[in-house]
Amino acid sequence: MIENRLTETKKKLIEFSLLVENMIDRSIEGLLKKDSSLLKKVIEEDETLANNFEIEIEEMCIEIIAQFSPKASHLRTTLMILKINNDLERIGDHAVNICQSGIFLVERPDVKPLIDIPKMAEESTEMLKDSLKAYMSGDAEMAKRVCKRDEIVDKLRDQITRELITYMISDPSTIERALQLLRIAHNLERIADLSTNISEDVVFMVEGKIIKHHQNP
Repeated sequence: MIENRLTETKKKLIEFSLLVENMIDRSIEGLLKKDSSLLKKVIEEDETLANNFEIEIEEMCIEIIAQFSPKASHLRTTLMILKINNDLERIGDHAVNICQSGIFLVERPDVKPLIDIPKMAEESTEMLKDSLKAYMSGDAEMAKRVCKRDEIVDKLRDQITRELITYMISDPSTIERALQLLRIAHNLERIADLSTNISEDVVFMVEGKIIKHHQNP
């Protein structure tokens, strides 16, 4: 019986992850297309859905603990779902932050062509997808590969930061817009970090091995 409840909860967790991935995708799409209505929809509708998912999954886990008093692998699975659920909620918040910056930017001239930010978003979203795949399949090796890819996102963030600092120094009128782009890059970096956290937890779950953030697993 507990296996059935855990399966249902995992399914709900995957539905939540798909919503969050879509939030990230649409936040960047709205930025690139200068579509403020799309960005506002993510904030007004998707954020509410994300919060509802987070509450529902938490309640499902609490019910499992209260009803079955899970032990060993069942307990680890339940606690892992709770942890990922919290990470997904935070990732959804970062997508909303990107939308808020996007709404500011779409009404103003571009500072520069957006090249590295879409790359960051694509890599961060793929990391999230693969971290969840690793969890569902218990694939520690896939999880380790996700951890290593965090360096790619960090390098893109550093590149964006260097370029925007150059723009701000050469033309102070770009400062406010450039700071919003830096905020977007920071939020994408945090999404990648949270995806890495999920993967680190997967490695611990499968191998009982603790791997530190930014170290080679």
